[in-house]
Amino acid sequence: MLAYTLLILLAGGLQALAAHVKITWDIGYLNISRDGLSTWQAIGANGQLPIPPIYVTQGDILELTAINHLDKPVTLHTHGLFQRNSSYYDGAGMVTECGIPPGSQFTYIIETRNQSGTHWVHSHYGPEAIDGLRAALVIRDLDPKLLDEYDEDVLLTLEDWGQEPSNAMLERMKTTSLGRHPNYPTVLINGINANLSQPIRFLPGRRYRLRVVSMSFTYWFKVRLPGHAMQVIEADGIYSQPSAVDGLDMCPGQRYSVIITARESLEFNYALNVTFHSNFLARKPGLNPRYHHVPIVYRKDAPVKTFPLIEDHEVKWADEYAMEPQDKQMLLEPVDQHIVLNVKAPNRNTSISAHAYGDYAYAPVPVPPLYTALTTGDMALSPS
Repeated sequence: MLAYTLLILLAGGLQALAAHVKITWDIGYLNISRDGLSTWQAIGANGQLPIPPIYVTQGDILELTAINHLDKPVTLHTHGLFQRNSSYYDGAGMVTECGIPPGSQFTYIIETRNQSGTHWVHSHYGPEAIDGLRAALVIRDLDPKLLDEYDEDVLLTLEDWGQEPSNAMLERMKTTSLGRHPNYPTVLINGINANLSQPIRFLPGRRYRLRVVSMSFTYWFKVRLPGHAMQVIEADGIYSQPSAVDGLDMCPGQRYSVIITARESLEFNYALNVTFHSNFLARKPGLNPRYHHVPIVYRKDAPVKTFPLIEDHEVKWADEYAMEPQDKQMLLEPVDQHIVLNVKAPNRNTSISAHAYGDYAYAPVPVPPLYTALTTGDMALSPS
């Protein structure tokens, strides 16, 4: 009884500490060169690109207000949050909402009581995220056992940045294949050209939680830190039993947290290797794949430790399918019904990739399905 009472008091105390974190994104166009190579009309918030990461603590309520100064609707999607009983705040344009009209505003109320970890926020109405409307979202943990596993938190965001606005790229895709005639994007690490990556300072023996967020459009990233052991503890906001890996191979939207223990010696500095690659773009030396390095600095004047090159098949990449959830939740078995949904993107004569479900190409609907499901009664359950 005493233990139960203490648990109730603890839960009440944590809830009392929860905060309302109010953030406003004044969304508008910016003529900017993020990579130092090309200048075009991008989309930012509050006159900024990159948009600063959002940090909240588990239990907080995030109130994210979007003020739309674009000439088209916009939405904001908190990528990775389950939105249980709050689908209307999910931000999927013309699926869970109609979109915020130009000149209007909307406030998303994001509860974090039941989730923590590494996520991101991006537009989900059109291709505005490609043009810059994206930022990392970190929900700090309250679990003291987890906090004891590391000494410092480091965020690493990875982005692809095109040589033209998304509307120009999509228009070009109507007449040619993106894979055959690509404009290879630039890689941005923590918001700047990857060739100018800022160093990360390591202190001997300290344990670092490296949160890696792929805020990419369609390209993949591989991340490795030779000379250091990596322990994966989180994939896409879900905590796992620690598992040793050599590196991360990340698709668009994916997130990992790894614990890295710094070496004891100040003799060398190291390089965090970030490789940009894409299977559907033509391979081209220096462009696909492309190699970048983030300096890991132990001592300012120390030389950088070099390592022999190894092939990808020799690397133990993180595999989220093989990871074991931290909460050890069992599979829902036995399964008595299987539903197979084939999703594909066939190339039409116009070379546009049209997503399809089975033999039916997806077509936008005039009314968000969430509204239809909530307003048509039993008809919402009818297969016809």
